[in-house]
Amino acid sequence: MGDIEIARSITLKPIEEVAKKVGIEKEELEGYGKYKAKLSKELENRIASNQNGKLVLVTAINPTPLGEGKTTISIGLADGLSYIGKKAMLALREPSLGPVFGIKGGATGGGYAQVAPMEDINLHFTGDIHAITSANNLLSALIDNHIYFGNELGFEKVVWRRCVDLNDRQLREIECGLSGEKNVIPRRDGFDISVASEIMAVLCLSSDIEDLKKRIGNIVVGYNKKEEPIYAKDLKAEGSLAVLLKDAIKPNLVQTLEHTPALIHGGPFANIAHGCNSVRATKMALKLADYVVTEAGFGADLGAEKFVDIKCRKAGIKPDAVVIVATLKALKYHGGVEKEDIKKENLEALHLGIHNLLKHVDNLKVGFGLNVIVAINKYVDDSQKEISLLQQKLEEKGIELSLVEAWEHGGKGAEDLARKVVELSNKETKVHYAYELEDSIKTKIEKIAKNIYGAQGVEYSKEAEEEIAKIDNLGFNNFPVCMAKTQYSFSDDPKNLICDKPFTIHVKEIRLKTGAEFIVVLTGKIFTMPGLPKVPASENIDIDKNGEVIGIF
Repeated sequence: MGDIEIARSITLKPIEEVAKKVGIEKEELEGYGKYKAKLSKELENRIASNQNGKLVLVTAINPTPLGEGKTTISIGLADGLSYIGKKAMLALREPSLGPVFGIKGGATGGGYAQVAPMEDINLHFTGDIHAITSANNLLSALIDNHIYFGNELGFEKVVWRRCVDLNDRQLREIECGLSGEKNVIPRRDGFDISVASEIMAVLCLSSDIEDLKKRIGNIVVGYNKKEEPIYAKDLKAEGSLAVLLKDAIKPNLVQTLEHTPALIHGGPFANIAHGCNSVRATKMALKLADYVVTEAGFGADLGAEKFVDIKCRKAGIKPDAVVIVATLKALKYHGGVEKEDIKKENLEALHLGIHNLLKHVDNLKVGFGLNVIVAINKYVDDSQKEISLLQQKLEEKGIELSLVEAWEHGGKGAEDLARKVVELSNKETKVHYAYELEDSIKTKIEKIAKNIYGAQGVEYSKEAEEEIAKIDNLGFNNFPVCMAKTQYSFSDDPKNLICDKPFTIHVKEIRLKTGAEFIVVLTGKIFTMPGLPKVPASENIDIDKNGEVIGIF
């Protein structure tokens, strides 16, 4: 059976029953049908004094284009913790429609390690991303409307971009205002994918509705002739945008196929934005459960770095244990094997590809001071010789390993990982950041590039140099940096998988995000609006005569 058929073969519990597992009362839920609900502010207030549970971060090696099952392992681990009698919850991101209809398909796990209802979560869910899209584009409309009626604020340059939650490369750069109407001024604009919008980042980092309004008001939307910033609050935009986001800011409760409670909320892109679910959902989960499993998008060089340096620093939290997910196929891929051959046994390529895993482990253990275990997302056709080689190499380095079969067996298939994570999370951990906020912008970038990626240096475009100087002059240089880089390599070249020769990180653009309170650093050929592949996943998605969605995987 495929993922969607497996999900439908399981009878879900009413969301009120799932909520009771972690002490949530029915009146503290705002229902969206039988199996979805938002958590109320009243619940948040009631549990505020509860002791925090343990936080487990799931990250990964640099993935292959189809991913390595990080979400599947996260869900399997949460079910595994429940299976061994622990009070566990998940705190995950919401899927974006772009990847669902693009190359990756759905993002709700796989096999018997899924969150449900999977079609709803992968598509419109509770409307959060649509609300973010509307808020983003309302701000765009207010900017151009202000310019139309006289431009009192003196916009010389607009830096705020429109967004849509689809992969549409045609919209990366556009000309707008071409109607020829009096006072309509044509200008260049562009679209980002909604999950790369600063509104998404702001929502995920906000503690409550007042913090959300303040952050929205602080967004820089343009500059006047004197190069002075113009803020969203100058347009009196923060109230109306917050109204559109009043429900989207509330975390969503669903369940796994084994009925473990799961908060799925917020979805910033990991190779463009900071790649973590909302601070609010994570903090609420920590007050409700003894063990909370969360994840950071893509490889640890992107997701885990930003999880620690941005989310943990801002939220005042830290992971008690970190799981690094890998597959034998991906390790061979990083050893130089072509995608069509990664299922074949190849000990030499595996031996070479293990360097990618070891670099991530070293970054997390030594660089960040975290407790780490490696989880192999095991496939039924994995070679025992390859597994033995990997076990040997990790044992030589003193690195704990767990073989996980959650896709096939659910929580029982992650029992070994769950027990090892419980033991690991009881060890002391003292988080080190990759840089200090007082460091210069270039120092922050270079510490990440050299210490996390292993680059020999950083080169900056003229435009990036100018933007850094502008940010310095405006006094926002104490923000953390949010690296936008390919997820496939430690370098900024997606084809440089082995990274066995010295490489340089190329910074092409810097974007100041004063609402999110970080600085986006675009490297290589990264885009904030992805494109569709030659054969997009949308070609296999359909609805049958009974109204059942098919083809989401």
